[in-house]
Amino acid sequence: MQLVSWNVNGIRAAMDKGFRDFVVDHQPDMLCLQETKAKPEQVDTSWADDLGYTQIWNPAEKAGYSGTSVWTKVAPNKHTLGIGLDHHDREGRVITATFDDFHLVNVYTPNSQRGLKRLDYRMQWDADFLEYLRKLNRRKPVIFCGDLNCSHQEIDLANPKANRKNAGFTDQERAGLDAIATAKFVDSFRVFDDSPDRYTWWTYRNNARERNIGWRLDYFWVAKKFWDRVADAKILDQVFGSDHCPVQLTLKPAST
Repeated sequence: MQLVSWNVNGIRAAMDKGFRDFVVDHQPDMLCLQETKAKPEQVDTSWADDLGYTQIWNPAEKAGYSGTSVWTKVAPNKHTLGIGLDHHDREGRVITATFDDFHLVNVYTPNSQRGLKRLDYRMQWDADFLEYLRKLNRRKPVIFCGDLNCSHQEIDLANPKANRKNAGFTDQERAGLDAIATAKFVDSFRVFDDSPDRYTWWTYRNNARERNIGWRLDYFWVAKKFWDRVADAKILDQVFGSDHCPVQLTLKPAST
């Protein structure tokens, strides 16, 4: 089973930059999108219906902002939007799809923003989101994916020393990812690839992507108790269409 996560930085814009071709060519079993910036009625995705996808959307209340979507060929048993806290759930940042043997959580974590003006909110989000994951994981194993707006270790961005106090690499944000690991979730990509220079986001400025001056912000984290189902994890950095590239998780079939 192939799972893909991609911050498309506006699904309507991505449609004109290869997004549709990617989906048609790869047809992952489950596709988690972040920063969709649209309501479902604002974009024609009927072609995805023809491919067999069930679509779940969680747009932000604010137009053209944030938002997530899950497209899946395996119909979930149920799904929920948000984490059950109204002050967090207005921005369309979380979708949870529940299947027979795991929960799939798609998340677009808030950015701390320039000058760290939203860092305090981000820290509260991290704590509340982790508590949400813990509760889910007690019932059934959790896979969660998305743009976490943080590079965890120095290896995960091109210029760690210069960005130590910038949004996406502060000590506080990195500690949030440490807490996820302590809660017995595994950063799947790093199990399979411990090499440097592997990034998922590049600014549009200064030819950053061509020069590979980037950050690893996009992840699949898997509950340790579900790790025996993981076959592979990859960064699909040859795929264009956004300032982020997709990341992929491959699951083995459930044992019978």
